Amino acid sequence: MKVAVVGATGLVGTKIIDILEERNFPLTELIPVASEKSTGKIIKFKGSEYKVCKLADAVAQKPALAIFSAGSEVSKEWAPEFAQAGCRVIDNSSYWRMDATKKLIIPEINSDILTENDYIIANPNCSTIQMLLVAAPLHKAYAIKRIVVSTYQSVTGTGYKALKQMQVERTGVEWGTYDAVYPYPIDRNILPHIDSFTDNGYTKEEMKMVNETHKILCDNSIAISPTTVRVPVTGGHSESVNIEFEKKFDLRELVNILENTKGVVVEDDVKNNIYPMPLHCFGKDEVFVGRIRRDISTQSGVNLWIVADNLRKGAATNAVQIAEKILKFIK
Repeated sequence: MKVAVVGATGLVGTKIIDILEERNFPLTELIPVASEKSTGKIIKFKGSEYKVCKLADAVAQKPALAIFSAGSEVSKEWAPEFAQAGCRVIDNSSYWRMDATKKLIIPEINSDILTENDYIIANPNCSTIQMLLVAAPLHKAYAIKRIVVSTYQSVTGTGYKALKQMQVERTGVEWGTYDAVYPYPIDRNILPHIDSFTDNGYTKEEMKMVNETHKILCDNSIAISPTTVRVPVTGGHSESVNIEFEKKFDLRELVNILENTKGVVVEDDVKNNIYPMPLHCFGKDEVFVGRIRRDISTQSGVNLWIVADNLRKGAATNAVQIAEKILKFIK
């Protein structure tokens, strides 16, 4: 089985290739795909070497599966081309997520809705994935009424150029004398601004969390107010999440639900300063939750601190897990 990775030389693309190897995904040939400037580069996979090719060349090779991580414009144009050639596409961009004809999948939550007719499948936003892996089982148990979430997102969520900007700034180079991705320095700074602003004052990143949550949980009644923030961290997104439920809950029972949720690890021993941090979650596939405490300002609310490696479960691992779920449809 041939598998194409589109955007193979980017931060997420390289991680997808790593995870395909780690999880021993049953492919027979890797087709790494990237922009023209990367064509011809060598990608190593399971002891073999593969040359990076162009999109048209990849389609011509008729892969059974393609995992895209090359931005919305590439996905818009090329995902249908691959699908028309009989290739299953898993797309990491935002382009197909809210398309009513496409499934938006977190495997632990809703992979059961996938069918053999799904040829383009959307991977959710990284912040949505880690929040919902924790929130979904709680919604099932207590019915979520409202979520207020603030994110603390790593520069790796923006890509190589953002990582380079922070590294350059840490050498003391004067602002404005180097190529910057962000409108301000990110080192020793916090930017309350991810993606562009919309007419309602929220950013596109924030609205992704609202719209994707409604679609994945199949519940538009949940009120959601996000604030997404970029922080000078290299390996993981963190979220402060306040959830208000329709039903009353027992805190010990709530924790027990999370302890028994696949893909979730509870780290919650504040007496010994044990709680999730990006430093410890880096390189791991699970979503970590701690600082679990009853909201003292309302009768049926809980506060949670949720952390995950945004390049893995927030992007690459989730995509590969979707691929594993649709293997049964690939002939």
